[in-house]
Amino acid sequence: MKMYTLLCIACIIWTVDSYGNGMVPESCTDMVPRHPGNAQTTSSPYTVTSNMTSYKAGDAIKVTLQASSTAFIGFMLQAREVGGSVPVGSFTVTNTGTQRLNCNGVSNSAVTHTSAASKTNVQALWTAPSSGSLKDIEFRATFVQRTNTYWVQVKSSKVIFSGQPGPNTTAVVQPSTSVGVSSSGCGSTKVCFSEPSGCDPAADAGCHFMAVSTSPAASTMQLELSGPSDGYIATGFSDDQEMGNDDIYICGLNSNSAVQVQHAYSTGRSAPEILSLENVTDIKTSVLNGIISCSFTSQNPIKTQRSLSSSPYYLMFVYGPSNNGQIQIHTETYVSGKSLDITSPQTVSPSLPSIIKAHGALMLIAWMTTGSLGMLIARYMKSATRGTTCCNKDLWFLAHVFLMALSVAATIIAFILIFSYAGDWAGGAHPVLGCLVMILAFVQPFAALFRCTPDHKWRYIFNWTHALNALTIKVLAVGAIFTGLALIDTTADMWIQKVMGGFVGWEVLLFILQHANFKRSQNDGERASQVVKVEVGLLILFLIGNLTFLVAILVGIGMS
Repeated sequence: MKMYTLLCIACIIWTVDSYGNGMVPESCTDMVPRHPGNAQTTSSPYTVTSNMTSYKAGDAIKVTLQASSTAFIGFMLQAREVGGSVPVGSFTVTNTGTQRLNCNGVSNSAVTHTSAASKTNVQALWTAPSSGSLKDIEFRATFVQRTNTYWVQVKSSKVIFSGQPGPNTTAVVQPSTSVGVSSSGCGSTKVCFSEPSGCDPAADAGCHFMAVSTSPAASTMQLELSGPSDGYIATGFSDDQEMGNDDIYICGLNSNSAVQVQHAYSTGRSAPEILSLENVTDIKTSVLNGIISCSFTSQNPIKTQRSLSSSPYYLMFVYGPSNNGQIQIHTETYVSGKSLDITSPQTVSPSLPSIIKAHGALMLIAWMTTGSLGMLIARYMKSATRGTTCCNKDLWFLAHVFLMALSVAATIIAFILIFSYAGDWAGGAHPVLGCLVMILAFVQPFAALFRCTPDHKWRYIFNWTHALNALTIKVLAVGAIFTGLALIDTTADMWIQKVMGGFVGWEVLLFILQHANFKRSQNDGERASQVVKVEVGLLILFLIGNLTFLVAILVGIGMS
C-alpha cells in the first residue's frame, strides 16, 4: 500500500509539474520550462526552420519544428528580433495538439503544445506586424524531450526584413478578403459551423469555418469555407459523427498552388472518391497568408447512405496537407454535436463523437470508481464483513470479484469502442497506456482462477503478484486517463484535467487514512467494533467523494 501511495503521488506531481497542457505564460520571457533540472548545453537534436529568408510587413511565414530522431513532448515557439527579448508578430496554428499563447502583452505571439504526446514535426504560420519599426527576426523554440531534459531557445536562421509591402500587397492578414467569407448572417440566413465556436473568418485568422444557405425550395445550396491549412479544407454532410458515406466538398491547393474546388464521396476510411462537379457554379477561391477560402453554389443533391436530400445531417470540417493537388490524411476533424436541418438557419458547434465520450466514461468508471472500490474492499474491509458469507464465500470477496469483473468488462468494451472508431494508434502515449491496461486487466481474472488454496505454502506468491498487477493496472490507467483528457479537454483553463488531479489526490488521501486506521488497530489492539466503524465510515466518505469527482469529469467530457 505504501507503494500505491508513492506511485499515485508521483502521478500527481508529474501532472502538476510537467505542464502537459503547455499553458506556461511564466516562461514567455526566458522560454525556460518550469521543470526540474537545467537546460541542455549539447547540440539540439531538434531544428527550427522557415520557408522564407526575407519578409515584408504583413507577410506570412511557415515555421517548422523538426525532430531528427527522438521525439519531443513539449515546446514553445516565438519570433523575436535578432538579439531581442520580446516576441513579435502573431501565430496561426495548423497542427492538432497545438495552441496559441499571449506573451508579454502581445496576442497570439507564441505557440505551445496542448498535451505531452510525442511529436516529431510541428508547423505554425507566423504573420508579421503590418506596421511599426520592423527588423530582422529569428524564430526561437524550446524543446522538451523528457521532464528534466530540454533545450532552450533553439534558433532558426535569420529572416531579413526587406521593407514595407508594395501597393499591391496585402499587409494585414484578412482571410477571405477576395471571397467574402464571414459570419455575417449566421443563424438568420445561413447555417454556420466553426472552430473556435462562433469565430468570424473575416476577423480571426485561426478560424475554421463553413456556412451553408439554401434556396426556398432547398434545391440550391450556397457554400462558404475558410480556414488556415497547408493543403486543403473540406466540409462534409454525414448521417452520423463518423467518417464514411459522406457527401464532401473540398477546397484545396492544386499543383500550381492555386485553390481548386472538388466534389467527393467518402467510403469508410479510405481516400474519398472524387466526383464530377456537375451543377456547381459561381466558384470563388483564394489563398492568402496560409488561409484557404472558397465559396460556390451547388445544385447537386446531397447523397449519403440514406440518399435523402431533406434528411438532417451532421456537419464535418477537416483540414490537412496535400501533395500536387492530391489530398492527404487530414490533420484535424471537427464534427457538429447534433444533426440538423440545413434549411433552418442556426449556429452549431463541434463536439466529440459520442463513441469517444462513451470510451472515456467507461474507463473513468472502471478505474476511478469500481476498480478503486474493489481494491479498497479487498485490502481493508475484511474485518468489517468477517463471518458474513454468501454461497460459502466471504461477503468482501464476492464484492471484490463483482466490482473488479465490472471494471474488466468496462475496459474491454471501452477498448473495442475506441479501436473500432479510430482504427489507428493516433494519440501519442494514450493508446499505448490503454493497451497495457487492457492486457493486464484481461490477465488478472484468469490468473486468479488458477490460484492455490489459502493454506498452500506458495499462496503468498499469488497474493503479491495479484496485488502488484492490480497496482500496475491502476497506475497505468491513471496515466491513460490523464493523457486521454489532455486530447479532448477543450475548456479554457483545462479544468477537467485539474479535477482529475483532485480525483487522484482524493483517492490517495482516503487510502492513506484507511491504511493508518489498519495499522493503528494492529499496533494498539483496538477493539474490532471500533475498527469496523472507522472502516465503514471511511468507505462511505470515499464513495461520496469519488462519485462527486466522477460526475464532474463526466459532465466535462459531455461538454467537450
